[in-house]
Amino acid sequence: MKQVIKTEKAPAAVGAYSQGILVGGTLYTAGQIPIDPETGELVTGDIVDQAERSMKNVKAIVEAGGFTMEDVVKVTILLADIGDFGAVNEVYQSFFQKDYPARSCFAVRDLPKGVGVEIEAIAAR
Repeated sequence: MKQVIKTEKAPAAVGAYSQGILVGGTLYTAGQIPIDPETGELVTGDIVDQAERSMKNVKAIVEAGGFTMEDVVKVTILLADIGDFGAVNEVYQSFFQKDYPARSCFAVRDLPKGVGVEIEAIAAR
């Protein structure tokens, strides 16, 4: 049975999707762009600031689902510019203590609202 996960610590869904879906022992987050959940505004700083906010949003959903970042088994990162990979990777790895999850990273033509990064995760028990 699927359970919708929702938290005020991550941006509200702006379309026909949920922040997260829990099925059995697996949590799937929606892609998170750098929107500050407190203000609803985009983080317009450099890619480091955008990646930090996106990862904080992912973490908030993971924790709202009853998981920790150590439970994350797969992450997908979408970048508007693959040249940002190194900077985003530095931010990304700071959210994990050990045993990094499997990960894919893709450069895409455009992202919602013109942001530089979108990140989604899967956590499992």
